[in-house]
Amino acid sequence: MISFPNAKINIGLNVISKRADGFHDIDSIFYPIHLHDVLEIVKNEDQNSEKIIFSSSGIEIPGNSPNNLCVKAFNVLDEKHNLPSIKIHLHKVIPIGAGLGGGSSDGAFAINMLDELFDLKLELSEKLSYASQLGSDCSFFIENKSAYASGRGEILQEIDLNLNDHRIILINPNIQVNTADAYLGMVPKLREELLKDIISSIIKKWKTDIGNDFEESVFAKYPDISSIKNQLYEAGALYASMSGSGSSVFGIFEKGIPKLNFPPDYLVVKV
Repeated sequence: MISFPNAKINIGLNVISKRADGFHDIDSIFYPIHLHDVLEIVKNEDQNSEKIIFSSSGIEIPGNSPNNLCVKAFNVLDEKHNLPSIKIHLHKVIPIGAGLGGGSSDGAFAINMLDELFDLKLELSEKLSYASQLGSDCSFFIENKSAYASGRGEILQEIDLNLNDHRIILINPNIQVNTADAYLGMVPKLREELLKDIISSIIKKWKTDIGNDFEESVFAKYPDISSIKNQLYEAGALYASMSGSGSSVFGIFEKGIPKLNFPPDYLVVKV
């Protein structure tokens, strides 16, 4: 069984408060985009071998395989459903540490695939619960629809947001931003208006009304990321922003996307 876990962008990201459990409450819009990994899960015919065999290709994945969210997804389900032995292969395309939720998407897609592969007949609420155990934004990718995100990112409310009539370009400068480091020094603050109440306004107004709290600290440390956003606005973007805690930046254009000049090691893709 093969699937194609996709990335997401954050349209706005406000850090509202720090929680007693060490996480932060956020206010954000999650929007799925067309940038995909490739995930294959098959039953292992040799049931006497180890429970899970994980391999990967494409972008190098740091850390050990037990820490990969696909593996963790299997372990979470296996604990309750005693699953047969499987093989997982992940071809990594979505940049890592890029604010695009690539790892979270892989884990959530693995839950959906395992549910189908072994006919577990999981309720949506069960899959969302399993996904929330993997990471703050994993639950989003279970349904994979535009959503207003609150809590630590796991409380989702579907919204009517469709950008198919616009053109979105994504630029990743080959910089990895550690999310935990990005939160250091962040001063949470409440907003008078939530993003779910602003997102329905015309996109041209987003430039002044919708921001990303991580930009100030990340731009200060990585000026090249700030430069990308500036270039997108200079090229005529209706809205441009860093996604998540970085390092990817996206621009939304009304019609065609003009020619943009970025260094050859940057990922530049229309999504």
